[in-house]
Amino acid sequence: MTASASDDGLQDFLRPGLLVNDIPALFPLRKARELLRAFSTLFHGGEDVVMVRLLVLRTIGERGAAPDWSPQELREHFAYVDGTKLDTVLARLRENALLTWDTETQRYRVSPVGRQALSALSLLLQFQGEGDELAYVTAQIAAGEATGRVGSDDLQHLLSRLNELRDDFDRAVLSGSEHRIRAAAATLKSVWRWVEKGTAIVRLIAQDGELDPATHRVAQQIGRAQSAMLRQASVFQRALNQLDRHRVHLGGSGLSSSDVNQWLRSLDQSALAAIAGDVLAARLAPAFVLGDIALDVADFELVEREREVSVIETLPDARAAPEQADAPIASNDYVLAQRWQAQLAELVDDAPLAGIVPSEDFATSAYRLSLLGLLGDPGAHARDGALAELARLPLRLELTGALEDIGSAGIARISVGRLRRVQPGRAPESAVPSHDSPDLSALPLHAQETAAPLGVRGEDVTDE
Repeated sequence: MTASASDDGLQDFLRPGLLVNDIPALFPLRKARELLRAFSTLFHGGEDVVMVRLLVLRTIGERGAAPDWSPQELREHFAYVDGTKLDTVLARLRENALLTWDTETQRYRVSPVGRQALSALSLLLQFQGEGDELAYVTAQIAAGEATGRVGSDDLQHLLSRLNELRDDFDRAVLSGSEHRIRAAAATLKSVWRWVEKGTAIVRLIAQDGELDPATHRVAQQIGRAQSAMLRQASVFQRALNQLDRHRVHLGGSGLSSSDVNQWLRSLDQSALAAIAGDVLAARLAPAFVLGDIALDVADFELVEREREVSVIETLPDARAAPEQADAPIASNDYVLAQRWQAQLAELVDDAPLAGIVPSEDFATSAYRLSLLGLLGDPGAHARDGALAELARLPLRLELTGALEDIGSAGIARISVGRLRRVQPGRAPESAVPSHDSPDLSALPLHAQETAAPLGVRGEDVTDE
């Protein structure tokens, strides 16, 4: 295809009234038509055809000691390729100036344009790992700096990639997700070496007195972006330390919430469904169907929202600040806990949960049941107060994991279990049962099908 014919084809893509010569960005591409035509020849067609062309061209170009190939040598070397298809590939590479045919020696040779394409492809294939896209661009800039031909396009590519990585790292930190932060930290570690190499190269480029102002500004921007990237390591470490402070540890098992999260991520969908099969159906409490919450929302939408519109909000008149000698001190109400502790202290024989936990209403019963999880707490001997006294009682909570019907005091069902009195001189066992998923629950009568049973959870207990 001639240059004029190619320009006519480009003209069809432009809006009426514009000429190909009016687009400055097209000039370097039109100037490199021969090289672009070589890449078009290599990568035109299906993936299998492209791979065979690259195989043939790379094999021919790899023999540096004897760069010329006779047709017989090619047929013998590519004996594993169909002869007809090999001739078709060689003819296409020759017609598009990737191979040259010497009529005097009757041999094939890689053309200068084909050698350029092979060199660019060879460099690209060296960088295929994670973070290697930054390495490839850095290598291009290093080559340009070594030969005195620094390309503004390469600098822009490096600047764009650095800004993309920095944006990804910032969003990972803002998300607060340990998984995303660790993944971003691993990515930073993989590109760290190339960021340092790029810093050294850009420093040399910025010191070049013959560099044009636009390219010099891009080099300075790259330097600032690289400095910001180098500071990301400390940002990730602070974020991980913050997550460590908020990590929940599961008793004395040595496991934490992060370990559980990582384990759950390693399971497939069927395994997760099997784990949640008997949990979600029995314990899920959809708040959107609870009557009291729905009533509060309706009351706000129908009354309070309209009332807020009509209220005139003005600042009150200035008044002197009240004087008070003593600051008010908030106090916790442990009356129910003290009564429950006194009742448990009077137990002589073993008592089933169904006989002693139910009280006047569901809230009180659930509170009494949750306090039983404190029994046997080894740290209770070092504390004072109603909860500590309850934890020091010589009682042991035993659960079977089953449920039994109650039907009174607002309770539908309760876990089957009992309180066993510990014999004097015998170390109390742990109050938490050893089965997989203990169900310490008491359901209200009006939510037997939807409300979740209440379990004893460590975060529900307030330490004095």
